[in-house]
Amino acid sequence: MISNQILQNTIDGLKNIGRVELAVMDIDGKEIASTDDMKDCAARCAEFAKSPAESQEVSGHQYFKIYDEYQLEYILVVQGTGDTAYMIGKMSAFQIQSLLVAYKERFDKDNFVKNLLLDNLLLVDIYSRSKKLHMQFEQRRTVLLIQADNGREINMLELTKTGFGASQREFITAVDEKDVIILKDLTDNETNAEIDRYATSVVRYLTKEGARNVRISYGSSVGEIKDVSRSYKEAKMALDVGRIFFEEKDVIAYSQLGIGRLIYQLPIPLCKMFIREIFGGRSMDDFDEETLTTINKFFENSLNVSETSRQLFIHRNTLVYRLDKLQKTTGLDLRVFEDAITFRIALMVVKYMKYMEKMD
Repeated sequence: MISNQILQNTIDGLKNIGRVELAVMDIDGKEIASTDDMKDCAARCAEFAKSPAESQEVSGHQYFKIYDEYQLEYILVVQGTGDTAYMIGKMSAFQIQSLLVAYKERFDKDNFVKNLLLDNLLLVDIYSRSKKLHMQFEQRRTVLLIQADNGREINMLELTKTGFGASQREFITAVDEKDVIILKDLTDNETNAEIDRYATSVVRYLTKEGARNVRISYGSSVGEIKDVSRSYKEAKMALDVGRIFFEEKDVIAYSQLGIGRLIYQLPIPLCKMFIREIFGGRSMDDFDEETLTTINKFFENSLNVSETSRQLFIHRNTLVYRLDKLQKTTGLDLRVFEDAITFRIALMVVKYMKYMEKMD
């Protein structure tokens, strides 16, 4: 259904072109939009709606029927008589009829994409409805998921549509109140780096328009429309995992999650058991800030002692002393690759557990 505001804008524009007054009524004669007061035509509209005629001229006004899939939806009233008023009325009725078709297709497409993302459709339905809506079945696509911390202060869906909804390569919708989704068509050679740049431009635009803490994730590219739901599920996981392990990134791809993707799927009891095995009765909170900074910097520099000590502005022997002290406490020597991997995973597991506790 077209909004009353859209109808009002349409007949305002038609009036400027045709230089005649117009009104759109429902089949009961109730005025929906008008360029002039035509309430006197209400009774005639109701009578005309029941008649078999498609158009009619009565008391200085032209009346036209507008249908939505063979069902009478509106009555268009044009002030004036003669061929000119009739022609303007026919053209205006055709314009509103075309709007009805376009908006209905838009609504159907939005409904189809939502059910597609949520995996609510059978394969035969996906094929038939995508064909009806002129969406290619075989087309490379990805799903981008957008979240921000504005709550209801900003309509993120409308804001995103305003900035990026004009392109034929993107379809923008939402499946709930907090997530905006862009279903993006990709060229055959479009890379993740190019998708990253596109997502970054979306973040910058939304931030400029007042959105706070905008984050975007996206799933793997898929070649057929039936697999779009998989890309959506991957984007959802990427958004969650990104918040845990990639806090500094506002754009994250499913393909960039690495081991974080595996840890995210571990049950909490198993995580607790693993941490007890690694650290005994100790908690990560028992490590002081200096030790944690040393550990993180050591990992950032790929276990390179010289580079880590340089960046920490400490003597090499001081760093070795700290690593030896950590080995005595945990039994893990971070200079040994296998121990370093174990410790690194343990740090990520602890981070994941803390995040889940906060969510609960």
